[in-house]
Amino acid sequence: MKKFIALLIAGAFAASLLPGTASADSAVTRIKDIARVQGVRSNQLMGYGLVVGLNGTGDSNKSTETIQSIVNMLKSYGVSVNQSTLKADNVAAVMVTATLPPFVREGDTIDVTVSSLGDADSIQGGTLLQTPLRAGNGNVYAVAQGAVSTGGFMAGRGGGSGSTATKNFPTVGMTPNGAIVERTVEDDLGTDGSLSLSLSNPDFTTASRIASAINSQYGGIAKAANPGRIDISVPAYYRNNVVGFVSSIEELPVMPDHAAKIVVNERTGTIVMGGDVSVDEVAITQGGLSIKVQKNRNASQPDPFSYGTTIVTRNTDVRVKEDKASTIVLPATANISDIVGALNAVGATPRDTISILQAIKASGALHAELQII
Repeated sequence: MKKFIALLIAGAFAASLLPGTASADSAVTRIKDIARVQGVRSNQLMGYGLVVGLNGTGDSNKSTETIQSIVNMLKSYGVSVNQSTLKADNVAAVMVTATLPPFVREGDTIDVTVSSLGDADSIQGGTLLQTPLRAGNGNVYAVAQGAVSTGGFMAGRGGGSGSTATKNFPTVGMTPNGAIVERTVEDDLGTDGSLSLSLSNPDFTTASRIASAINSQYGGIAKAANPGRIDISVPAYYRNNVVGFVSSIEELPVMPDHAAKIVVNERTGTIVMGGDVSVDEVAITQGGLSIKVQKNRNASQPDPFSYGTTIVTRNTDVRVKEDKASTIVLPATANISDIVGALNAVGATPRDTISILQAIKASGALHAELQII
């Protein structure tokens, strides 16, 4: 089966590289797919709150933070309670997280994720009380409140009182559009007459090609500051329409470049190779040693009328077989189908291929980065 998978992968690679099967501009992509405008990003928000209205599936009295939070909340409404007699099984302490997208304004709503903090069995059907959501700088940017939906359930009670049935994770839920944005993050896009692009995968050649593509369209307004950033001066006639300028840049075609790389997953035997992987001439020998151990049981019967007993003995049979090694000379090539085809010619399975690639890399004949995950 592994050999079949390896042959299938090799065939797919070879087919993708046959003449006429791929156009010359197949690697051309839009700038927006490999780069983004600096400053246009999301921000993480987080807050601590309470979910109420649970049907006995909330935190136990062992969760002191929940008890204290209930007492503090009631105290803010002028209600005085005895903390020692308070039961919290209908309430759960939760952490509320959300992502604040760029360019949202006050009054917009965003989704929030509600996660149990204590020992609640389920927060399904509960209501999240008003929870301020803060960013890393400590400022409140949104306030969350609303019904919690977990998309799962927990039936029965544990603790020796009976069996339970659980679907999904009833201690984590969502509140769609549950947070109202109270403060926005100022996004000064091109107001100073300049903006920058950040590459998803920094590369000198790709950055230079992006700058050249922009300059060929608008003149000398772009400069590759480093492999991951391109600085752009907004033309005067676009100062009042920065969005339209960015949109026109994002649609420009460019051919990205990248270093040759082979990614290997040893747990699953998955190998992904780039089409520009090359090797020098190298000889590969692949052989195997097979050891088979068998345990046999034999019964020893006593002679008739000897008053003996039957004795069962165990014999161990060890057989060693060394397969004949296969050797193939791999010529210098830049074609990935030749590499995979040569490895399959020696009967290499995906895991054998991983070991062979590591050995080729160690010998210095493989001109690519070998990344093992």
